[in-house]
Amino acid sequence: MTLPRPSHALRIASLAWPILIGQLAVISNGVIDTALTSRYSAVDLAALALGASIYVSIFVGLSGVLAALSPVVGQLFGAQRFDDIGSEVKQGTWLAVFLTIAGALLLFFPQPLLALAHASPQLEEKATLYLRILVLALPATMGFRVYASLNTAIGRPKMVMALQIAGLVLKLPLSILFVFGGFGLPAMGGPGCAVATTAIAWSVFLIGIIILRTSPSYHAFGIFHTGFVMPKWTAQKELLKLGIPMGLSYLIEVTAFTFMALFIARFGDIVVAGHQIVANFGTVLYMLPLAIASATGTLVAQAIGARQLDLARKIGNSGIRLAAILSVTIGCIVWFTREAIVHAYTPNPTIAESALPLFVFIAFYQLFDSIQVTTAFVLRAYKVAVVPTVMYAMALWGVGLGGGYLLGLNPLGISPAFFHGAAGFWMGNSSSLAIVAAGLLWYLRIVQGNAQKHEA
Repeated sequence: MTLPRPSHALRIASLAWPILIGQLAVISNGVIDTALTSRYSAVDLAALALGASIYVSIFVGLSGVLAALSPVVGQLFGAQRFDDIGSEVKQGTWLAVFLTIAGALLLFFPQPLLALAHASPQLEEKATLYLRILVLALPATMGFRVYASLNTAIGRPKMVMALQIAGLVLKLPLSILFVFGGFGLPAMGGPGCAVATTAIAWSVFLIGIIILRTSPSYHAFGIFHTGFVMPKWTAQKELLKLGIPMGLSYLIEVTAFTFMALFIARFGDIVVAGHQIVANFGTVLYMLPLAIASATGTLVAQAIGARQLDLARKIGNSGIRLAAILSVTIGCIVWFTREAIVHAYTPNPTIAESALPLFVFIAFYQLFDSIQVTTAFVLRAYKVAVVPTVMYAMALWGVGLGGGYLLGLNPLGISPAFFHGAAGFWMGNSSSLAIVAAGLLWYLRIVQGNAQKHEA
């Protein structure tokens, strides 16, 4: 594998590191919740696994639609059309409002999704309460995504990082308070994590709004200086044209894990708790290629906006290589330290025994995951999302979830014993990531070639 050119790699790294730290801060919230609830009860950890899977699926799908703002603003920034950036941010805010209403309804009535898990009444009750509390957090989290998308697209992610770190600092004491009780408050277990998340989401969002309104860095965009505007349906249509397939691709990717958790829940609380630990740690590892992907996509979009298509191609290719090299290295480290990682999550030997065999999949799918996410972000910088979404659906739902169902639940009676249970679902998901990575790379070459021909 050819190393990426230092000049492009350094540009990507300088933008990626604050994105990475900010994302790790966000994901650490989930690590804290998992660690605390694992010490509260196995039932609460299982309820957290189910509730968090559903919440993440809904939030990621909605924020994926809203993510259409990033390549649009990135190209406008590259073209130095600053006034248009302010208009797009306002329309993106209206889109966030509409998406929040839809998401709140899904979170408040989660029974159809919870029914797939065949969960016990106690487990379903706790997961439902967890999700209904998070309805209150959704407006703030969606609003913050608009702020974060703007900052990332114009190459200023450090303030987003600072706010995300501030949220993490608050997370541990608030979660301890609401999970275990104290100062006159009752112990809530898993649903207490949602209360802490809600309080932090609103605090971070309101601070972001104050910064956006008062900092001179944003004055050129005229976000607050041109007054209130109503939603413009032509602008909404353009955002949705890109955002819907982007949101679907996010949703497909996340629901592949969501439905894994729902099906794995059929094997009992211990198995799903072990899966939750591995899935949570896998999400932490995913933050590195995701940060590189986000930084690469931003720089590619800016280069496209400036009509520097050859530079856009070189930056995109460098980002993909950089993500792959780093992820393979980390995968090897994880394999040799897997026992220490599991025991850092939980002192329960039964849960640890359930989680350990699944680390083989985390170790080897890092290469495929890093390639697919970085390539997908580069394609989005070109405002290309429909074909990648189709690839995600066929690979992650068809091969990943379908294959995992056949291996893990063994309805046909032909699955090897090693793949029975959670391991079968992880094998299916890992194979699907390899397929989608290859497909996206192939399609990116076509898109880059067509862009060059059109410019010529």
